[in-house]
Amino acid sequence: MLDPRVTKLADLFCDHSLELTKNDSVLIHAFDIPEDAVAEFVRAAQERGASVAVRLESAKVRRQLQSGSDERAVKLATEIELHEMKQMTCYIALRGGDNASEMSDVPDDKRKLWSTIYGQEVVTGYRVPQTRWVVTRWPSPGMSNMASMSTSAFEEFFFNVTTVDYGRMEEAAKPLVELMNKTDIVQLKGPGTDLTFSIKDIGSVSCHGKRNIPDGECFSCPVKESANGTVQYNTVSLYQGTEFKDIRFKVKDGKIIEADAAVNADKLNDILDTDEGARYFGEWSLGYNPHVLHPMKDTLFDEKIAGSFHLTPGNAYTGPGGNGNKSAIHWDIVCIQRPEYGGGEVWFDGQLIRKDGLFVIPELEGLNPDRLG
Repeated sequence: MLDPRVTKLADLFCDHSLELTKNDSVLIHAFDIPEDAVAEFVRAAQERGASVAVRLESAKVRRQLQSGSDERAVKLATEIELHEMKQMTCYIALRGGDNASEMSDVPDDKRKLWSTIYGQEVVTGYRVPQTRWVVTRWPSPGMSNMASMSTSAFEEFFFNVTTVDYGRMEEAAKPLVELMNKTDIVQLKGPGTDLTFSIKDIGSVSCHGKRNIPDGECFSCPVKESANGTVQYNTVSLYQGTEFKDIRFKVKDGKIIEADAAVNADKLNDILDTDEGARYFGEWSLGYNPHVLHPMKDTLFDEKIAGSFHLTPGNAYTGPGGNGNKSAIHWDIVCIQRPEYGGGEVWFDGQLIRKDGLFVIPELEGLNPDRLG
């Protein structure tokens, strides 16, 4: 029998996230997802009157496809999938799989081909700016292991955290959006971190279940050449199939001029050398999902951790919250500022806004876990 929690999540995607109607065409893009779950998302979209297309994929197959490809093959896949995306008004991505490191041994030159051709044309060039989209992971034994939880406990966590009251979250975030929109100088302080940058006239965006599930962040972006100082991240980041630990950047005039990590420092710098924009920041965000408290090496969850921020090398979003930086990478790296992770502070124009992971001014206290949860 179908888990009713799957139906609840599918309904959330179709109603709250995408607001599907009979005028929509939606691509459901599923990686290693149980067939009955995919079928339920198809049913939910059809019930709203949308036309539905489905693309079923496997991480193992994708690994082989990328490992054995050349530029001609990547361009062919890009042409096919770009044409497919141009037929859609909406996009749902369901990403499963038991091995988060499945793509870790794809050769760097092949990976860069896919990120610079397919990634820039299909994903950041069309899907992100031109469709209404929503993305989630899917619970699996592998994800449960990464979260140090039993499979059943992780499934319960997953469905609780993905179906929070996003309407309530949206209301609580409005004062933060207003404050960020009028802020010039941001200062981040904490162990290994003393960084300042401007967000003047960049704008900000509250994220409350319209694009990522789970959700719970408000993002902006540094003015491209404004950041100076150092930033040290305290969560393990899994990117392009490789784990990185204790990442630290030294930044001058917006550019990462020194990059180090306790694990895989050479590969860290290889990624940052992908293109000119990879050493500039394309996003800065505060996370506040009250149910996501500890990292599990999955960015979609980790970037929403209550009391965290992420500062992202690479491509910036267009419109509010973006600074125009272009890159084939967009790497959300997370720092948690709650006391058990070393603490930290966020300052806006000389005013303390958040200390040790908790908002300290009255208009923002509604985003703290005891209120939002």
